[in-house]
Formats: sequence, structure tokens, C-alpha cells
Amino acid sequence: MIDKLEFFIVLARERHFGRAAEECGVTQPTLSASLKQLEEQLGVTLVQRGSRFQGLTPEGQRVLEWARRIVGDARTMREEMKAARKGLSGRARIAVIPTASSMVTDLTTAFAQKHPAVTLSITSCTSYEVLSKLENFEIDTGITYLENEPTGRVATVPLYAERYQLITSAGQPMADKVTVTWAEVATLSLCLLTPNMQNRRIIDQHLAEAGATAKPTLESNSMVVLFSHIRTGKWASIMPVNLAETLGLAGDIRSIPIVEPDASHIVGMIAAPREPHTPIVSALLHEARVFARVLSER
Repeated sequence: MIDKLEFFIVLARERHFGRAAEECGVTQPTLSASLKQLEEQLGVTLVQRGSRFQGLTPEGQRVLEWARRIVGDARTMREEMKAARKGLSGRARIAVIPTASSMVTDLTTAFAQKHPAVTLSITSCTSYEVLSKLENFEIDTGITYLENEPTGRVATVPLYAERYQLITSAGQPMADKVTVTWAEVATLSLCLLTPNMQNRRIIDQHLAEAGATAKPTLESNSMVVLFSHIRTGKWASIMPVNLAETLGLAGDIRSIPIVEPDASHIVGMIAAPREPHTPIVSALLHEARVFARVLSER
């Protein structure tokens, strides 16, 4: 039954029989037959069928919750036995929000030194995508905001507080100020992340609290793209200070703390709430706790 439940999880995620079959590495008739067998075993209809996928039935939604739990436990058991035989190996899949991309390096480097047989896969995602991928077994852990917007039931390890600075170039308005307010920043020609990014929603929230509205003249889902436009001297941006330092503050680039308020938001590692975790997830969470402790002692 485990393989049928895995097929069902993929179909619920892809919402398309052809894509689900391709993802599972089987033909579409094989996928359909497996789901039909699963329905017969459970005695309920799971999928609303027509000429194409039309969604899950109420019973299908409930079975999906059980399927994720059962498949997760089965995978954990297999990976735990594999680790017992061969030691930790395989692939560690981490989804990271763009603003945390610079901070993840220290964590992954330390992890790789301790577990050289594990290959690391790091994907940049929105906070919504991090949660979705975690729920659908597409990643092992995620690094995202732990507050501001609901994360649901997940295991969490707080890593650091994200604080915000105006990033601009010399000779631009406010480039020589010691601090700036959120209201002042709103008057500049800004390049910001796209609205589907939680960092952008956080920035919009703080600007609104200051009685201002963000009117960026350039938007991107890439922090590197934003930083390259700041270097032209025609745009400024709002970035976490740690990310700006990693991208490079040398030369004419200025980093100025934003106050009123001096806002911060917690970023951390999340994992599925099930216990026990797979050996790889347990190792990642352990490294996250070590990383957080080292940061707190600096």
C-alpha cells in the first residue's frame, strides 16, 4: 500500500494525472490503476474524476493527511536502517528563503564536514513554497521566517533575528546619514523583492506602520539582481544587514540602519513535526542548534 499512497501524494500535489505519472516514473494507466486499487482497499472515492483531475473528495483530503503520516514514517524507518548499516549518506534537501541565502553557508559547511557522504541540495524558495515542499516530502528541512505569518505545525529551531538596513550608494540621497526612518526610505527610488516574498510583505508592513507606502520602480525575486541595480547608483533597497554584507559593502555601497521602529523578525529552520525524524533531518536540526548557539555567543 505504501507505493500507492506515495502515488496519491504526488497526484494531490501535481493536480494532473500526466505530470504525477511522470514524477512517479510510471505510465499514466499504471498510476490510475494504483489509485483505483487504493480506493477499493479503503472503500472510498479519493479523486473527483472527469476528463481531467478535478480535485480530491472530502475522504481524499482526509486520506491525504494519513498518507503523508504513513509515508513519512515508512521513509524514516528505511533511512534509519540504512544509516545504521552504512552511516549517514544520501541527499539533504534544504529550501531557503532568499534573504537567508547568505547565512546558510556556515551551517551547511559545518554539516558537510561532519557528514561527507551526504550531498547537499539547496533551493531558493518563497516562505509559502518552503512550507508546501516540506509538507509534500520534496525537502528535508526549510529555512524561513518563524513569525509574522503562520507556519503551521512544524518543528522549529530559531537561528537569528533579521534586521533591516537601507542599502544605497555614495552620493545618493541619505547616503551619509547615520540612521534613516522607514518613512524616509519610502521617498527613495527603491528596488525590492516581489510581493510574493514574505520579506517584501514585512517591508510593506513596516512602511505602512510609518504611514508610508512602498512604490518600487524595480522588483525581482533575486537579491543578487537587486544588489546589482543598487551598484548602478540609480536605486536603493531595504535588505537584512547580514545579506548585504555577504553580497559586498565595499567601495561606494552604504548600509544604514532603519529605525522607528528598529524592526526584527526571527528566521529559523523548520522540519516536519513527526518523531522520530530521519537521520538526515535529525543531523540538520542538530547543526542548526549548534549554529544558533555559536551566533548567540558572538
